[in-house]
Amino acid sequence: MQVSVDTTSQIERRITVQVPANEIDEAVAARLKDAAKNVRMDGFRKGKVPMSVIRQRYGSDVRNEVVGEVMRERYVRAISDENLNPAGYPNIEATVNEAGKDLEFTATLEIYPEIELASIAGTEVERPVVEVTEADVDEMIETLRKQNASWEAVERAAEDGDQVTIDFQGFLGDEPFEGGSAEGHQLVIGSGNFIPGFEEQLIGAKAGEEKTLKVTFPEDYQAENLAGQEATFQVKVHTVSGQALPEVDAEFVKRFGVEDGDLDRFRKEVKQNMTREASQAVDNRVKQQVLEALKKANEIPVPQNLVQQETDGLKRQAAQQFGLGEDFDVSQLPNELFAEQAKGRVQVGLLLAEVIKTHDVDASDDEIKAKVEELAQQYQEPEQVVEYYMGNEQMKTQVKSAILEEKAVDILLEQASVKDVEMSYQEALAAAQQQAEVGDDAEDDAEEQSEEGSDQAKA
Repeated sequence: MQVSVDTTSQIERRITVQVPANEIDEAVAARLKDAAKNVRMDGFRKGKVPMSVIRQRYGSDVRNEVVGEVMRERYVRAISDENLNPAGYPNIEATVNEAGKDLEFTATLEIYPEIELASIAGTEVERPVVEVTEADVDEMIETLRKQNASWEAVERAAEDGDQVTIDFQGFLGDEPFEGGSAEGHQLVIGSGNFIPGFEEQLIGAKAGEEKTLKVTFPEDYQAENLAGQEATFQVKVHTVSGQALPEVDAEFVKRFGVEDGDLDRFRKEVKQNMTREASQAVDNRVKQQVLEALKKANEIPVPQNLVQQETDGLKRQAAQQFGLGEDFDVSQLPNELFAEQAKGRVQVGLLLAEVIKTHDVDASDDEIKAKVEELAQQYQEPEQVVEYYMGNEQMKTQVKSAILEEKAVDILLEQASVKDVEMSYQEALAAAQQQAEVGDDAEDDAEEQSEEGSDQAKA
C-alpha cells in the first residue's frame, strides 16, 4: 500500500492511497468462489454454476463491495500510520477502480487544529458579589403566591393584570380576516400575548360590555397580509376576573415540600435555593466572560464537520423546545440560524480541551460524588438522585466533564484581572442572563436558570 498526504489547508488533508491490483482481484475472486457454492440458477444444480456466469452476473457488485471494504480499512490504517487525528468523517472517493489495475482512492478529511494557547492576561472580569436579603425572600414568596393564584370573578371594571373572557372578531375595513376571531378566549391584560394596543383598550371594560378596538399590526408581523395594517376588533366581554392570592400558611408551604408546614423552615429553604441560584448566576457570568476572552485571544480554524454536528444538535434542541415532535425532520431548519452559535461552541470546546490537556486536569471519584450531592440538593429526595447518578456511568461522565470545565475556567481566571462588583439578587440574575445571551455557548445554562426561577422553594 502506497500512501501520500497533501496539506490543502490548516486543518484539511487529502490522502491518496494505492492498493496493488492483485490484492483486490484475489479478494474478488475468493468472494465469488464462496458465493458460487450457494447460487441457484435455472439449468444448473446448486453450486455447479460456471464461474464465468457467476462473474458476469455478480462480479460488478462483489467488486464494489470488496473495494468499499478495502478503502475503509486502508483509510483507517493510513491515518494511523500518518498520525492524523480526524475531526469527523472523511470523503472517500475511488479515482482508479478497474480490474487488473492498482486501486487508487483519495480521502479528504478535516483534522483537529494544533493549538498553542494564548493567555487572556489583561482581561478584566467582573465578578458579582451577591447577598440574598430578607426583602429578596419576601419578593420571591410573593412571586410564588402569584404563580399559585386562582382567578375569581369580580363586579368591577377590568384592571391591568386581570383576566377577561372575551369573544372577538377582527376586520380589515369592513371585511373579517382569517384567524382574527375566537370565542370564550381567556386573556390576561398586560401579558403581551396580543398585538400592541389590544390589551390596553380592555382596561376599564366590564362584564357584558361590547367594545370596538382599533389597532395597527406591527410591520414585521408574521402574516404578511396583516403586517402594518390597521384593523378593528369587535369584542364582547363575558367575565372579568381578578387574582386571588393564596395565604402564606401551612397549606401553602406544603406545596413546596415543607411537609410539616413550618413557615420559618419554608423561608429558610427559599433563601437557600435563592442563594444557590445566585451563586450559579455569578459562576455563569464569570465563566462567560472568561470564555469570550479565551475565544478572542485564540482565533483558531474550526473543522466544519464538528460545526455541522453541533448545528444538528442545536436543531434538535430547538425542535424539542418548540414542541415540534420527535418525528419532525430537523433538516427543514436552515443551518444559517444555528451555524454561528455552533461554531462558537466548537471553538470553546476545542480551547477548553487544550487547557485541560495542557494543565493535566482531572477529577476524582470523590469530586464527582461531591458535585452530584451538590446538584441533588435542589430535589426533594437528594439521596435517590445521588444513587442514580453514581450508578450510571454516562451521567458520571457528564458530571466529570462539567468539573473539568470548571477547573479549566478557574485556571484561566487566574490569568485575568478580577473586579468584584456588588449586585442585588435580581441584578445578578439579570446580568448572568444578559451575558449568556451574548455568549454563543451559554444557551443551555440560561435555560436552566429560567426553569429554576419558577421553582425556588423546592426542598
